[in-house]
Amino acid sequence: MNNFTYFNPVKIVFGEGQIKELASLVPKNAKVLITYGGGSAVKTGTLDEVKTALNGESREIFEFGGIEPNPEFSTLMRAVDMVHAHNIDFLLAVGGGSVLDGTKFIALTATLKDDSDHEQAWQALLNRTKDITSAIPLGTVLTIPATGSEMNSGGVINHSERHAKLSFGNPNAYPKFSILDPAKTLTLPIRQVMNGIGDAFVHVMEQYLTYPVNAKVQDAFSESLLKILIEEGTAVKENLNDMDIRKNIMWTATMALNGLIGVGVPQDWATHMIGHEITSLYGIDHARTLTIILPSLLTVLKDQKHAKLVQYGKNVWNLTGSDDKIADTAIVKTAEFFKSLDLPISFNDVELDDNVISPILAQLQAHGMVKLGENKNVDLAVSEQILRVAVDFKA
Repeated sequence: MNNFTYFNPVKIVFGEGQIKELASLVPKNAKVLITYGGGSAVKTGTLDEVKTALNGESREIFEFGGIEPNPEFSTLMRAVDMVHAHNIDFLLAVGGGSVLDGTKFIALTATLKDDSDHEQAWQALLNRTKDITSAIPLGTVLTIPATGSEMNSGGVINHSERHAKLSFGNPNAYPKFSILDPAKTLTLPIRQVMNGIGDAFVHVMEQYLTYPVNAKVQDAFSESLLKILIEEGTAVKENLNDMDIRKNIMWTATMALNGLIGVGVPQDWATHMIGHEITSLYGIDHARTLTIILPSLLTVLKDQKHAKLVQYGKNVWNLTGSDDKIADTAIVKTAEFFKSLDLPISFNDVELDDNVISPILAQLQAHGMVKLGENKNVDLAVSEQILRVAVDFKA
């Protein structure tokens, strides 16, 4: 196991009906900007529930809606302008990972001075926000379990005009608290539920399926999370209103990316970096880009990931036989699981073909994504191999 420092200051308030706790979690004299997405928070009554919980004190409440599923830089900059215009001093994100990611970026870039043209914010994003030293405090009310953004300090922002989808991370962007009410997930379309499970699954794999460093706690925790996602992902399709299943999915997705399973171990993230470019170019749901790429990436990098693939096959899928057979079958089992959730595993599954390869490679090069993976050996040539396998990958 490698040396590490672990820190996570996020207060989690978990369970049905916990939105009422906002009254004690948000400062009483705050000027609060509630951020949300395309309107589901309004339609389901969650936004009204949030505002009701915040009433009764001397808070001033403002709203900013319309944050996209892949939060757009230009949209977020309008929110930053609103923060400045009203002297907002607390942000409350209500929604899924995109709303939470976008709100973190608002919290960070709203502290930049003399940025009327938003160029500082764009340069900060190019620099992954690592030089920003403060942020407006924020809390979250999670409605879609998937990204783990409710308990980490990072996010991903899209800039359509520049064909860029870039990640960022900054310890000042940790939420002060996150409310996780699994009942809110009952309002989600099944596609979003399955996307969330696929997203969380790949989050675990990015931190787990690299090479062994004898990190027994992290490995065992990761394997347990993967098995829960397999079990509950399968179960939720047949039991859409089972609250215990929803609770386990929500908490597993949070634990998948709150930093704990990633400490002291090598991490990959090549699937995510390639997936970001696919979303930016073709508008495919983030989680679906991941399930398209991961099986092909494992196939191309099977030799360097062999030991972990065998461990994964044995401990997660209960496979037996020769190590080579276990490694091969583990990849197939992964792809079959994605397919069982109605998630794509190839470009053909989303009606794309090998014409996507050159544009994706060009974007990877433009954004400096030329040394990816746990060994930094996923260069453009390896990425091209992965993309070619992904064109018509079959389980």
